[in-house]
Amino acid sequence: MEFTPFLSLFGNMEQLDQVHLNFNQESVNTMNLAIAFIMFGVALSIRPDHFRTLFTHPKPVVMGVVSQYILLPALTYLLVLIIRPTTPVAMGMILVAACPGGNVSNLISSISKANITLSVSLTTITTIMSLFMTPLNFAFWGSLYARHSPLLVPISIDPIEMFRTVFLILGIPVLLGMFVGMKFHKFSRKMDRPIQMTSIIFFIGFIVAALAGNFHIFLNYIHLIFLLVLLHNGLAFLGGYVFPKIFKVHEIECRTISIETGIQNSGLGLALIFNPRIFPPELQLGGMAMVAAWWGVWHIVSGLILAFYWKRHPVIVATNE
Repeated sequence: MEFTPFLSLFGNMEQLDQVHLNFNQESVNTMNLAIAFIMFGVALSIRPDHFRTLFTHPKPVVMGVVSQYILLPALTYLLVLIIRPTTPVAMGMILVAACPGGNVSNLISSISKANITLSVSLTTITTIMSLFMTPLNFAFWGSLYARHSPLLVPISIDPIEMFRTVFLILGIPVLLGMFVGMKFHKFSRKMDRPIQMTSIIFFIGFIVAALAGNFHIFLNYIHLIFLLVLLHNGLAFLGGYVFPKIFKVHEIECRTISIETGIQNSGLGLALIFNPRIFPPELQLGGMAMVAAWWGVWHIVSGLILAFYWKRHPVIVATNE
C-alpha cells in the first residue's frame, strides 16, 4: 500500500532528530505541586463509598487498564507503520504510549463531569504498573518497529521516585481532599468551582511558561510534529472511548477511560529521555524529545476542549447507583 501523498503532510522529519530541547527539572517539580493542588480539589467530592463501588463493579477498571497498556501501544504501532516517521520520532511515540495516564486527567474528568473516582483509581493503578509495563511496552513495540536501533535501550523506572509520585502527588492530596470534603461539606461545595478554575488558569500559565523556554525551537519545527501528535492523541481519545463502548460499559465511564487513555504522563517520558543513564547523550534524541514535549502541551489543550464539550453534553442517567 502506498502512503506517499499522506506522508508528505508531515514534511522532512529528519530535521527533528538534531533538535536539542531545554529540559528544566524545576518546571517538572512546579507542575507536580500544581497537580497535588488539583488532586486536592478533585477529591473534595469523593467519598469512600465511591471506591467501594469500583471494587464491586471492576469492569470499568479492567477496561481502563487494558485500554491504557494494551490498546494504546498497539494503535500507536499501527500508526507508525502507516506514517513511517524517522526512528527517533517513532520511538518517541511508542515511549509516550507506554507511559501511564497523566495526573491532569483527573482535572479533565472533573470538568467533563465524568467518573472522578474511576479516573483517580486508573491514574493510581497505571502509575504503579508503569514500573514494569512502561519498560515492557517500549521494549516490545519498539523492537517490532526498529529491532537494531541504538535508541532501543532497556528502560528502568526508579521505584522510589514512582512511590513519591503516587504517595505525595496522588495519595496525600486525595486523602486530605476527601477528609476536608466529608468534615467541611459546605466549604468543599463552595470551593469546588474556584479551585477548578484556579487549576485551569495555573495550567494555562504553565503551558505558556513551558513553551517560553523552547519557543524558538517549537516555532521552527512545530509544523513537522503538530499533525503527528494531533493524530496520535486523537487516536488515543477515540480508542479509549470506543473500546469500552464495545463491551457495553456505561457512557460516563467510557468518557473517563477515553480521558485516561488520551492524557499521557509525557513528563515521565521526557524525564526518561533526558536521563543519561538510560539514553546516552550522544544519541540523536531530538525526535523523541519533541514528540514527548509537544504531547505534554497538546494533550492538555485537546483534553480541555473535550472536557468542555462533554460538560455541555452531560450523561443524564448515573451509573452504579
